[in-house]
Amino acid sequence: MTSTMSFNLDTLTLRDAIRALDAGEFSSVELIRASLQLARATEPELHAFVELYANDALTYAQFADRARTILRPRRPLTGVPIGIKDIFDIVDRHTRCNSRQLDGADVAPRDAEAVLRLRHDGAILIGKTVTQEYAAGVISDPCRNPWDADRIPGGSSGGSAAAVAVGTCLGALGSDTGGSIRIPASLTGTVGLKPTFGHVSTQGVYPLSPSLDTVGPIARTVADALILYLCLTGRTAEIASIEGLLTGNSESTGRKLTFGPLLASDPLDGVRIGVLRSFGSGNIQPDVATAFDTSLQVLRDLRAELVEVSWAHEAAARASAHLISRAESSAIHHQHLRHDPDLIREDIRSRFEIGALVSGDMYLRALAAREAVRDSIAAVYREHALAAIVVPTLPATAPLAESPMVSLPDGEEFAGPALTRLTMPWNATGQPVISVPCGLDADDLPIGISFVGRPDEEIALCQIAHAFELASGGFAALVAAATTATS
Repeated sequence: MTSTMSFNLDTLTLRDAIRALDAGEFSSVELIRASLQLARATEPELHAFVELYANDALTYAQFADRARTILRPRRPLTGVPIGIKDIFDIVDRHTRCNSRQLDGADVAPRDAEAVLRLRHDGAILIGKTVTQEYAAGVISDPCRNPWDADRIPGGSSGGSAAAVAVGTCLGALGSDTGGSIRIPASLTGTVGLKPTFGHVSTQGVYPLSPSLDTVGPIARTVADALILYLCLTGRTAEIASIEGLLTGNSESTGRKLTFGPLLASDPLDGVRIGVLRSFGSGNIQPDVATAFDTSLQVLRDLRAELVEVSWAHEAAARASAHLISRAESSAIHHQHLRHDPDLIREDIRSRFEIGALVSGDMYLRALAAREAVRDSIAAVYREHALAAIVVPTLPATAPLAESPMVSLPDGEEFAGPALTRLTMPWNATGQPVISVPCGLDADDLPIGISFVGRPDEEIALCQIAHAFELASGGFAALVAAATTATS
């Protein structure tokens, strides 16, 4: 195979890598070697990975290159490096969940279902990525943010987002119980998709709160995230028509899409998108507010019909998800609290201990409240005939790792409650949500915007997010802007 090594890991996307590999522009071995070389250069400062599977990755890359010459049709992810959050089982590998309590645990006897699906579709597992301990938080120590190594990448899927942002993998698995895909995506300038609750299997994933835990992808673009989502849900046949799926021109789903082609002169013409002005009560950083207002203008320019809406049960959604998460995580970690609790980080241990105080009656009330808030948000969509709702992903950009306090107009707040305030309500409702980069703050730190879709409508949601991404520039625009600012 003749190669010109025509790729730049600073901006290479999963979709473009698939195209280039199929065209013979470079080989899987070259791509994996470059990824590992980049990891060796960045890991001493970034700490995105728990461990890299260098030998295995190179061996599988050789297989992928051979397979590409003989297999028709090819598996969609053949030869592409993917990171796996260290709460997902990989056969014959340790799942440590960033906890000292699991240092002596046995290796996993089989792959998690999500891992197995990616592996079956040809993905090369390049390594395990750092998670917040037991996926219970937003910091993901010791991982740092590629945009500023003094800052956190978010969590709990922080290592996955950091690895994707820096380019050591072209996509990664994350999980989302209170925002753990969307938070790190927003803080690192990547795309994070939380699918509808229950759409992606959690088999083989260490649980935090089974009533809320959701598996999804982190990638550099909406198209990349959609490709991974289709693989995770066993819909790989649709990837061949990914352009049609994203533009509304595909007939592969066998059903009418929510709206028309996005490649028209006015891509979102007539698409009704709700704007929750009250969301977060306005307590967001000025640069985030400015980026959000600019994003709304982008949507108007795309001829979307923006509708001011209100949701009376936003606080109830947040509270019910919070109580459910605390109660279920405490029950899951009951034995860990009884045996060697000192091996759990103090803040995580306190979280589990507080969860034990949630009574059975409170837990049942929280479950009932969740059903009520699901009905209430569904009524908002029906009343206004909405295709999606748009909100800031987070109220702030990445705080410092040394002192993870978030500075907001109403004062400083610890990163945990501050960064989950706008994400956790959507875990209660179970809707699909995608976070897309929408700009940089004054310190050149990424800002994210989220589109909240109807249940089971991931493709329609990705269509809207893709149109916005094309108009605003997405991840590549952030890299270009930051490069210009520092040159």
